[in-house]
Amino acid sequence: MFDTLVSRARASIAKRKRYNQLVSEINGLSERDLADMRASRSEMLYQVMKQVYG
Repeated sequence: MFDTLVSRARASIAKRKRYNQLVSEINGLSERDLADMRASRSEMLYQVMKQVYG
């Protein structure tokens, strides 16, 4: 039981770390970069949340 709790905590921490990394990368993009990719920052952030958290 304790092992399961620790495993879930580690998985949660890993997901949060990955999410924060991706959000940081997206927020680091300039408006010009986004325009070149024809991308919306908010849509990218939404997709990251779906990808990481399901």
